[in-house]
Formats: sequence, structure tokens, C-alpha cells
Amino acid sequence: MNKSYELLKEEKLEGLDSLGFIFEHKKTKARICFISNDDNNKVFYIGFRTPPKDSTGVAHIVEHTVLCGSDKYPVKDPFVELVKGSLNTFLNAMTYPDKTVYPIASTNDADYMNLIDVYMDAVFHPNIYKYREIFEQEGWHYEMENEDSDLTINGVVYNEMKGAYSSPDDVLSRQILNSLFPHTTYAIESGGDPKVIPNLTYEDFLAFHSKYYHPSNSYIYVYGDVDIDELLEYLDTKYLRYYDYLEVDSEINMEPAFEKPVEITVDYPIGADQDTANNAYLSYNVCIGDVLDPNMYRAFDILNYALVSAPGAPLYKALIDADIAEDVECSFESSQRQMYFSVVARGANEEDKDKFVNIIESTLKEQVAKGIDKKTLFASINGEQFRARELDFGSAPKGLIIGLQLLDSWLYDKNTPFLHLHAVDTLEKIKSRVNNGFFDNITDVYLLSNNHKSIVTLRPKQGLTAADDEALKKKLADIKASLSKEDIKKIVEHTAYLKEYQQTPSSKEDLAKIPMLSRFDLTREARPIDLEVYDEDGTTILHHKVSTNGIHYFNMVFDISDLPLQAAPYVSLLERFLGLMDTKNYTYTDFTNEMYLHTGGITTNSAVHEIYGQHDKYKITFEVRSKFIYDEADAAKDLALEMICNTIFSDEKRLKELITAEKSHMEYILNTKGNLVAATRARCGYSKRANISDMGSGVGFYRFLKDIEENFDSRKEEIISTLNNMCKIVFAKDRLLISSTGKAEVLSQSRRLVQDIKPQLTQEKLSFQGEDTFVIHPVKEALKDASQIQYVAMAGDFVKEGFNYNGAYKILNTVLGYDYFWIKVRVQGGAYGCNMNSSRQGDMVFVSYRDPNLSETLKVFEQTGDYLRNFEADEHDMTKYIIGTVSGMDTPLTPSQRGLRGLNCYLSGIDYDIIQKTRDEVLDATVEDIRALAAPVDAAMSQRYICVVGNESVIEGNKDIFNNIESLYN
Repeated sequence: MNKSYELLKEEKLEGLDSLGFIFEHKKTKARICFISNDDNNKVFYIGFRTPPKDSTGVAHIVEHTVLCGSDKYPVKDPFVELVKGSLNTFLNAMTYPDKTVYPIASTNDADYMNLIDVYMDAVFHPNIYKYREIFEQEGWHYEMENEDSDLTINGVVYNEMKGAYSSPDDVLSRQILNSLFPHTTYAIESGGDPKVIPNLTYEDFLAFHSKYYHPSNSYIYVYGDVDIDELLEYLDTKYLRYYDYLEVDSEINMEPAFEKPVEITVDYPIGADQDTANNAYLSYNVCIGDVLDPNMYRAFDILNYALVSAPGAPLYKALIDADIAEDVECSFESSQRQMYFSVVARGANEEDKDKFVNIIESTLKEQVAKGIDKKTLFASINGEQFRARELDFGSAPKGLIIGLQLLDSWLYDKNTPFLHLHAVDTLEKIKSRVNNGFFDNITDVYLLSNNHKSIVTLRPKQGLTAADDEALKKKLADIKASLSKEDIKKIVEHTAYLKEYQQTPSSKEDLAKIPMLSRFDLTREARPIDLEVYDEDGTTILHHKVSTNGIHYFNMVFDISDLPLQAAPYVSLLERFLGLMDTKNYTYTDFTNEMYLHTGGITTNSAVHEIYGQHDKYKITFEVRSKFIYDEADAAKDLALEMICNTIFSDEKRLKELITAEKSHMEYILNTKGNLVAATRARCGYSKRANISDMGSGVGFYRFLKDIEENFDSRKEEIISTLNNMCKIVFAKDRLLISSTGKAEVLSQSRRLVQDIKPQLTQEKLSFQGEDTFVIHPVKEALKDASQIQYVAMAGDFVKEGFNYNGAYKILNTVLGYDYFWIKVRVQGGAYGCNMNSSRQGDMVFVSYRDPNLSETLKVFEQTGDYLRNFEADEHDMTKYIIGTVSGMDTPLTPSQRGLRGLNCYLSGIDYDIIQKTRDEVLDATVEDIRALAAPVDAAMSQRYICVVGNESVIEGNKDIFNNIESLYN
């Protein structure tokens, strides 16, 4: 082993099929964790404990700015250059309340080392000490276009946090932390409070970096099939040995236990058209103690399910039955020094606070007295064990999630880094204690007899955003009035200087210093489609032959392409309500318990698939997805059939509850995903597919839910009848296709299951009822809410204008997202993000995220064609764009994702040759290919399908742009 390090710990990590090692760098005492296994999706991060002392957002701003150039890589945006020219499978940075983490991942060895070197130089030798402009761009600065214009504030983090503070859920999370831990770092907004961010000085910003970004305060993590000796040598010789040990005061203090609970009430903004009734948030929050307790770390997720999150859970049911709220949610936060458990009532009223608390405590006492339902607890534990076996984290590399979980103990006790990585063992121990009253006891000790709790109320207030905007405007006007003419002149000059600085590209010489692969490092062959097609007595079976660690992913797929637009909301109701209502043989509570006792879950999903080569033609599917170990196939099949064939929709009380809860959930979605809302609504003017998506999961669906909730008594018979008919129509044997993912043996299992399934389905193909009234129409729509920022979308259809899709459009996503839009909308405009999406059928959508601007962003979108006509890139730059694009195409897939990819290709009519052709077009693309996209971009954007979601005042100030302005929620 390298003599610069000492091996402190070696541990077998059974559930991860890995070995864990902890090394200490002798000179600096930097600690390095290495999790060794054969995973080629290698992960690395360097993290620091970074407890802020105030809410200026200094930790967050430092996170942004260190990635804006360093000694070795002096370009303005090394992060962006890496995204454009790396095969990374993950590349980002994250600020938490008590830590900042810089993770990367790649399957390519050379790329992996390149990414590590850029990030190591960024955190230890950033350009922030040389260029104040970096702090001003990413943090905050004053702006004035001329001496007569208003003084304003701009900055990427400043605008990002204005967006965060527009979300009631984010505001509530902040207040919960503040209320439970008032004397610790968790009482502070590490991301930055927009009202406080402008108090941060450049000097304090530099001091924060200087204090905390030192090897002695670092946490370095390495995962996968890595030559650790070589990597340790690199870390020492390139970085660590140049530092001496430094005692860094970054300890995360514990909040002393409260003598009595605290209560806090805070206002949050709602739109001028929103009603204050049924719009409060009530929360009951309890400190669960030390995160270094492995049993509590796992147990409260299980308890969350048993008490609140499971269908029919006692605490949820008691609050809903008492008409306290439209929906009840529970969360357990375990990624900080002291964990906490929260029960949140959404769509509530402030005056019900005492009743809310009393119901929670009386229900918990009842549960402790009679014993929490053991079957539900066992079901929850089985679900957790299945997830621990599956290790499927979607698009995130599993090594990254494991590494972040590592910090849940390592950050607070350097001697117990692997404490929470033994999930399988811990869950088995907890399972063995269920019958001994373990969960009853911890409910009593931590939730009832514990005074370290808070009751936080969020009270809705109309006009709060407008009042805050006006107060800020007055404050800035007063600041301007206090300035001398010379001071004003300096701000105007500096505004112009900063914009020029921002749009001046880094030199070719500096850009060449960013390490990059070559086109020869890219695989010419496209990733194969995991798909074999079989026929079983007239039913198509798709088998995706993939190693799945003994899990069978079995999907029943029903073709409902004949669904009329007006019936789409009912399919969405069906998708959401199946499994949550009583069936012929189970109550909905018993059904869910049985499901998790025998499977890893049974879910439903509806989707709209493009059909290759057919403009605006599509296929709609309703999927019933189940996952189970091979021995549980029959139980899983029986449960899935019970759900789709025997659900009883006639329980009016339960139906109304589900509608109300779903409406509340949709309000959260609309509030937090304004970019997706704007992009879909803009496309609704020309795309029937977009309209189906909107009616099934967007604004159209929300308005449908609101209508049937308000008129439930007059419409309930129609709803029940329609849902019953939908089951008969959708779940017909002639609509069925099977998609099966697993090793070779699951194919024979699928053949057998199909023979059992088909007789239980509707035997004839029935027709949907409803009209199909979609017509192309202009969209220039604004949807107002209480946000402090906007989401701006412009869309169009380039195939309609005679242009065809090719691989260059994939590169265009990279070029615009990390070049033109990045500079114009993010760097200069101050938006948190902006991107472009295009599809084979001709969709083209430009959309910004947490954007302080509106008309300015639309102008940038309109001028995209001009940018492309003048697009310049030498071979080095073009290669960079191509590599960055291929990186997105080659992201590693989990076993279940590989199966879904094969299914989607089959449904869309896309074969391997089509995928290979697109890949060839990407790999062989030239500057001329990108310039040629100016014409289709102009054609699409000239159609001017526009939707903006956001601030009421900004929208009203730009009302001439729109032909329709509405409240997002009314």
C-alpha cells in the first residue's frame, strides 16, 4: 500500500457484494473510503462538512463558483465543458444543510480520471480568489442598464432560491428544520434566503471557502472496479501532500432535547385568485435522535408506512375521516445529525391545528395500546428488503446513492462509515423484534413521550409575493437614492462590464486544457435492444433477457390507442386508484399488505408512445407492472388480476378521499414542476399527444379533478360507472401484450402465466365512449401563480414544416443547453436552467427553469436560428459536443430499465437499425449539420406556441404577449 496512507478499516459489505476500506492520508488526515467490487460504473466524490453560520447561502454559492474555473483549468465553466465533452454517467454538485458534495461517475477509465482531476483542482484551487465576477454571477450583484433604470439584483443562486421560496413545501421543510434545531446549523438556510443573500460580502464568501475546503475537512469516496493503489498515488502526488494538517472547526452540534414542544406559524404566498380556505399546511414534527442508531435509521421508514403512508393506515385515516385535510403525508429525514419524523396535513385550515395534534396523539396512543398491525409491519419490512436486494435507483448510479448513504454516518463519526450499509442485516434484526412490540415501544418513546417536537403551521396569504416584490423594489429604490451620481455610474459601467465578461468566451488555449476523450474512444456500435418476440396462443410476449439478481419484472401491457381525448382523465384516475380501493376478496389495506409480502410492488402506468415515421401518430398503453422473485410468480399474478378485475369502485367515501388527495398532490406537482407544465401546455396547440398527456397528468387533469371534487355528489354515479366500464374496456385479452425481463427461465414462466391471465380478462374488445375534439389552435398562454420567478416555454412542430429528424438534433440539445442558452439565459439572464428537447415526430420545445425574465427569454428563443446560422466549431469543439451527446445516449441502465427500453422500442416501431443510423449521424456530425438546423428551428419557433408559468406581476407586465391569461389553479 502507498506509504502516504494508513489502512484504518476493512469490512465485508455482504448486501452490496463488496469490500469496504477506509484509508487515512498521514499528513493531512484526509480520509478515503473505497468500496471495491466489479461495477464498471465507477463513482468518485469529494465532500466537505460545511455548516453555515447565516442564511446568506454562502455554502451554496461556493458550490456553484468553485466549478467556474481553477488554476489548472482556467476556463469560465469547466463544469459545462465537461458535460459537453465527457462520457460521464453522473456529474453534479450538491449543497446540503451540513455538507457539500462533488460527485462524478463514468464507465470509461480515462474519463473517470479526467473528471476527478477537474473536480479536485476546482475545490482546492478555484479561480474565485482571482475573479470577483464569478461570485457576482453565481451569487448576487446589483444591475442597472443605464442611469435612469431601476436598480435590481441578479444572480443564479439568488434566482434559484427565489424559486425555492415560492414553493410551500420548501418553505415548510425550512421551518420544520428551524423549529426542531434552533441552535444548530439546521436552523440556517444553507441554500440561501433571497432576502439575506445580498448581505453576503465577497470577503466572507472567500473566508468560507478558505476555512472548510481543506483536505483535513474532506471526505473522499471511491466506488467500483478501480485500481485503488493508482488512485491513492494520484491523490497524494497531485493534491494532498501539498497541505499540512489543519484543525477545522466544522463539528455538527446536537440540539439539546426540548423541555416542551414549540409552535410556529408562518405565512406563505398564494395567488390572488386562490382561496385561503383549505390551503394551510399543518405539521407535527418529532426529533428521532441520533442518526448513528442503525435500528432507528431503518425503523422509522417502516413505521412511516405502517402509521401513515400505507393505504388505510390508521393515522392517515383518522385525519382524513376528521376532515382535517385534503391529503396527509409523512416523511422521515435521516441524512443529518439528528433525524426527524413529520406528519403533514395539506389542504388544511389553521384553526384546526389543535384538533390535528389531538387526533395524532390519541391515534398513536390507541396504536400503542392495541399494538400496531403486525402484518402491515412485516409487509413494510419485506418491501424494504426487496429494495435492498434490487438496488435500483433509476437513473442515478447505485454507487452514488451508496456513497451518499455512507455520509449519513461517516460525516458524524469517522469510525463508523459503513454503519448504514448493512441494510439486510439490520432489517432482519428489526423483523425478528416485530412480535416483541418493538414498534409499539418506539412509537411511545419517540413520538408520544418525547417533548422534542414542533407544530408548524403554514398560513396562506394572498398578495404576499406582490408585497415582497414591492418591498424589495422600494428598498432598492432607497439604495439608489442614497447613491451618488458617481456610484450610479459605476454600477451602470459594471453591469455592462459583467455582461461583456460573461459573453466573452474563454481562450482556445485555456479550453484546450480541459481533458477530453477522442472520437476513437466512442463505441461505434449502438447498444443492443434487449428484445426477443414470441407468440403464446395469439398473445405477444416480449422477453428481455437480462440478469436481474433473481427478480422477474413482469408487465401486462394493454393497447388503448383508441382512447378518445375526453376519456383520458378517467384512464388517469384508473391508473392512480387501482390498488387503493377494496377488491372482491380484499380490503385495500389487506391487498397492499399481501402485495408487499409476496412482491416488490405492483404498479400501474399509462404512456403515449410515438410511432416511428408517422407524424403525430401514437400508441397509448396501460401497463400493470409487477416485480417478484421467481417463486412468487403465482401470488403476484393473482394479486395483479385481483387488482384489475375485481376492484370495487362503489365506496363513495373512499372515492371522494382519493380524488381530493390526488387533487392536492397535483397542486404540488404544478407548483414544483412549472417547466414541465409550460412545455406541455405550449405543445397542446399542435400536438394531440401533448393534449392526452395534459389531460392525464397536467393542468387539464388537475382541472378535471377539481371539477369532479366540487361536483362529486352530482357526478359520483358517472365516475363509478365510467371506472367500472374502463376496467372492462382496458383489461381485455385482445389488448394484452406481455413484457418480461429476467434470465432465460422467466420466459417459460411468462408463457404459463399468460395462460392463467387471459381467461380472467374481458373476452371481447369493447369500445371507449367519448369525443375526440382536438383541433390545432394558437397557444399564447400565461398561467399565474405566487412564484417569484417564471418558467418560459416556446414550442413548435418542424416535421409539419417539411423537415425530418436526424441525429444532429441530439447534438443540438447539447449545443443549446450548454452553450447558447447557458450563456444567454443562465449566465447573463440569471435563470437556474434552460434546455431544449426534440422528438422524431417533430416536437421542438425550448424551456427555462426558475427564470427571473420573461420577454427577454422569449427573445433568446426567437434568435436561436440566427445563432445556429453563425455556429462555429473546430474539430476539437465538435468532438466535444459529440462526446457529450453520446454520454447521454449511453447512460447505464438498470435491469428493469433495459426491459422498459426494449418494450418502448417495440411499441414505437424502432429497431436496432434505426438506433444505429441515429448514432452514426451523431458520431459523424459536422458543423454544417448543426448550421442546417437553423431552418427547422426557425420554422418551429415561428409558430410561436408559448406558455409561461409564474409571477403574477411579471405576467401582467407582459400581457400583450398572451391571448390567454389565467390562474394556474383556477
